[in-house]
Amino acid sequence: MSALICGSVAYDTIMVYSGQFKDAILPDKVHILNVSFLVPEMRREFGGCGGNIAYSLRLLGEAGQLMATVGDDFANYAEWMDQHGIARDTVRVMPGSLTAHGHVVTDLDDNQIWAFHPGAMSLAQQQDIVTEGVRFGIISPDSRDGMLLHAKQFAEAGIPFIFDPGQGLPMFNGDELRDFIDKAAYLTVNDYECELLMQRTGLNVQQLAAQLDALIVTHGGKGSQIHTGGQIIEVPCAKADSLTDPTGCGDAYRGGLLYGLLRGLDWETTGRVASLMGTYCVERPGTQNHRFTIDQFRARYKKAFRAELP
Repeated sequence: MSALICGSVAYDTIMVYSGQFKDAILPDKVHILNVSFLVPEMRREFGGCGGNIAYSLRLLGEAGQLMATVGDDFANYAEWMDQHGIARDTVRVMPGSLTAHGHVVTDLDDNQIWAFHPGAMSLAQQQDIVTEGVRFGIISPDSRDGMLLHAKQFAEAGIPFIFDPGQGLPMFNGDELRDFIDKAAYLTVNDYECELLMQRTGLNVQQLAAQLDALIVTHGGKGSQIHTGGQIIEVPCAKADSLTDPTGCGDAYRGGLLYGLLRGLDWETTGRVASLMGTYCVERPGTQNHRFTIDQFRARYKKAFRAELP
C-alpha cells in the first residue's frame, strides 16, 4: 500500500547575486523599477512540492505515487525520478505546455525575488486521483481547481489525506478552506500559514484540531507541534550540522509524516522522523539533494532523540 502525492512538479532556476538588492534598488523609484543583476552563480534544481515530498518519502524506503501534470520538457526530470526509484505512472505530460518553473534571484542577505510560471501545473484538474493500492493521500500546492477536485475525490473514495495548502493557501476563501478541513484527516501548516488559516476560517487552533485526526504546525528552528486527541505533542528539532538552505525543508518534513502514517507509527515518533527529514534537507542546497541510507537515518535518529526508530 502506498501514498498518493498530489502536488506540483517544477524546475527551479536559482541565481545568486553577489551584491545586495538594497544597493541596486532606489526606494523612492520603485514605481519605475528597471534593474538588472549580474548573477555569476546559477544552478537548476528539480523541485515542486509534490516532487520534493515523493523524493523524501522514497529516501525513507516507502513507496509513493506522485500525481502531477507536467510539460513537454519533462524528460530530464523523468530521468531523475527513474534514477531515484520514484514511480511516475501517474505523472501526466500535457502536450503543448511547459513544466512549472520557478526563477529566483538571491542576494548576499538571503533576500529573494521570485517569478513562477505554473505551466502544466495549471491543468492538474484534468487528472483524477487513482485509488487502487492507495492507503493515504496528500494534497500539496497545485492548481486551485486541481486541489479542490482531488480533495473531493479522496473524500468520496474514503481515503484519509493530509491537506497541505502551503503557498497555495491564499487562493482559497474561508468557506473553501473549511470544506478542505472537513474532508481532510490531517492538516499541516507552518506557523504563518496557521495564522492566515485562522483569519480566513474564523477557527482557532483548538477548533481546527477538533475537526481533524491531527493538526501539525511547524515553527522553523523551534520545532513543531502535533495537536491530536486533545493533547499537544511537542516535537523538537534535530540538530543540523550546517544551515545551508531552508528551501524545501517543509516538503521533506511532510515526506516524514507520510512515512509515519504508512508505518503506523505513533505521532511522537512520526513527528521526530519528519523533523529529522527537515534537518537533512536544510544541510544541503536545493530540495532534492539530501542523501542517506536507512541505517544512517536510524543512527542519527537515535543520536538526536535518544530513542530507537521502530
